Parts: sequence; structure tokens; C-alpha cells
Amino acid sequence: PVGGVSCSGCSVRRCLLLSVLGLFLSRVLGNGTPVFVAGLLKNRWSAPVDGGRLWSDGRPVFGESKTWRGVVSGALACAVFALFPGLGFLFGLLFGLLGLAGDMLTSFIKRRRGLASSARAIGLDQIPEALLPMLLAMAWLPVSFWVVLIVVVLFTLSNIFGSPLLYRLGIRRQPH
Repeated sequence: PVGGVSCSGCSVRRCLLLSVLGLFLSRVLGNGTPVFVAGLLKNRWSAPVDGGRLWSDGRPVFGESKTWRGVVSGALACAVFALFPGLGFLFGLLFGLLGLAGDMLTSFIKRRRGLASSARAIGLDQIPEALLPMLLAMAWLPVSFWVVLIVVVLFTLSNIFGSPLLYRLGIRRQPH
């Protein structure tokens, strides 16, 4: 199997496509669910992961937009989604947590550079949160470096071009 998809009776190209599509959708779901849940719950369960603490530079560790509600909802969304192609709850949970850890790493770096959470940092805003879970996928599943690269590039492009569209539609509070 490739990415939870059995390749007996189907072409390698189809298996590759299903692997890329499934892992990409899982990453999009893990990234988008916290935004959707925040819209539903408003200020409920919105405690920041960093507890509002400041780093030694006097800036927030991550910022108030990184919440426990987002971590839990994003990771659980990936875990449940992973059940459908047979990847398992644990894989999905870890995949989601690594994506969110990449997102928090990005926030940490942006705060150190003095950038606001709404500031655009092309590449930095997308690559860590796509690459970390894809490295897990490469270690856990029989997916190649090329699948990892394709998913990271697809996620990066979809985030760069999709986020402003979601902002204009009123789904996101910030265009990036």
C-alpha cells in the first residue's frame, strides 16, 4: 500500500495521485479546522498555547492566535480523516500535531523577527507546517521524497493563493 491505498490492481500513477491527494487534504484539514472552529466557538476555549508568556526578547512566545482549541481541533480532524484511508488514528493524530508544531515554530520565528501574526512570510508561513508531518509520512508510510515534495509545494501554493480568497469570502480574519 502507498499512503494507505492498496496498489494491487491499479496503476502506480493512480496510487501516487491518491497518496498525494490524501496527505494534502489531511494537511489542509489540519490547517483549516482551527480557523473554522474558532469561527464557531468565538472566544470559548481560546487559551493561548504560550499562556500569554513573553520570551526573553519581550515578545510573545507564539502569540494569542495559537490556541489549545486550535491544537486539539486540528489534530483531531487529521486523526479522524486518517481513519478513512486506513492510516489509523495515531498516524493522523501525529500528522496533525506535527503540522501544528510547524505552524507554532513559524509563529515563534516571526515573533523573534518582530513580525505580527498577520504579517506575510512566504515560505516560512507554509513550509514548516507542511514539511514536518510529511517527514512523518515518509518514515511511517511507503511514500517517496517526491510525494513529500509535491505535497509541500501544493500546500504552500494553496496557502499562498487560497488564504487571501478565504479572507475575501469572510472565512479568515487575516489575508495570510
